[in-house]
Amino acid sequence: MRQAVWLAAGTASALGLARFAYGLLLPAMRDDLGWSLTQAGVMSAANGLGYLVGALVTAALVRRVGSAAAFRWSMLLTAVALAVTAISSHYPALLAARAAAGVTGAVVIITGGVIASRIATRASSGAPLVVYFAGTGLGIVLSGATVPALGTHWRIAWVGMGLAAGLATLVSWTAASPDGEESSATTGRARLRPLRRVLLAYLLFATGYITYITFLSAYLAERHAPLTQVTLIWTALGTAVVAAPALWSRPITHWRGGTALASLLVLLAGGAALALVSPALPLVLASAIVYGATFMSVPAAVTALVKAGTPPADWTATLAAFTTVFAVGQTAGPWIAGILADHTSTDATLAWTAILCAAAAVIAATAGRHRPPATATTNAPNRHLRPPARRPSPATGQGERQ
Repeated sequence: MRQAVWLAAGTASALGLARFAYGLLLPAMRDDLGWSLTQAGVMSAANGLGYLVGALVTAALVRRVGSAAAFRWSMLLTAVALAVTAISSHYPALLAARAAAGVTGAVVIITGGVIASRIATRASSGAPLVVYFAGTGLGIVLSGATVPALGTHWRIAWVGMGLAAGLATLVSWTAASPDGEESSATTGRARLRPLRRVLLAYLLFATGYITYITFLSAYLAERHAPLTQVTLIWTALGTAVVAAPALWSRPITHWRGGTALASLLVLLAGGAALALVSPALPLVLASAIVYGATFMSVPAAVTALVKAGTPPADWTATLAAFTTVFAVGQTAGPWIAGILADHTSTDATLAWTAILCAAAAVIAATAGRHRPPATATTNAPNRHLRPPARRPSPATGQGERQ
């Protein structure tokens, strides 16, 4: 479990800082650079597009250098991408920096998920997966506790996050162990057909969830929320992400089929809708806590379903394919929601999250239990080479093939 904790610095950097902290900086950058909400949404979409590119190249990269090396060097490049975001005010340059952080972040998430899956297999527990994704909360807490206090100084914030991501690289370096890796010559093949309903639910989730955290600070700024309130809400959200393993490790491990995934999505939709009831602090705070306690456990639940439904040799390729679909969703989501918000209000971004996650929950609830093909198991990739065990026949007592 200690290895999973150190590995969680990967999601803290690639998601907590490189992906979600942008929502905190959006109001200051928008005011300083004169952006519309559509432009702000496109900036988030650029990061999602980079994420898509990263997902597409991960399998080839892992074949060449292995999961551990891909994770380590992508962590380092993520830190660089964050720091250079402070250099320019030109919109195309900022788009390029955000896209670069998306590319390297996707590689971190996929390869880290594969390494965490191996840890979970050895531990016979889903906890390492949930712990790995919960690391995102550490990045959110760090940014939530510091970025709002910087006010309009968004450049300093980006440099600071780059330094924090560099520290996360050092922390996670040894946790990304190459032990148990498949040969770098193969990453298997993507097995999507048995998991198609899970994949569709994941697409809707990706398209919906990202708008809440991207525009949450803009929603609060539109209602003139004080600095202390913004800091409290973001810190509470990040803390809820960190606490999520205690809530979701057992359901993700033991609940059948898509039950855990559907439950997470229902709560996520309800949490987003809660903030629409009233902008009063208790309701928005409760909304952020419910959101934080669920949204990063969705990738953990999906990764667990992929792990249960595919042989180990195919984990990287299948997770890369899922991440590609996920990237498509989170690229389109902020852009579309930004357009809606420009023509209505920031309420539309929260409604977008609630509606799409509710639809995803319905689809996930119909996902059956998936098992890996009989030619492989999650504990011993070569066990299929052994002859199958015999069991006594009820009629004769003689052994028969299982």
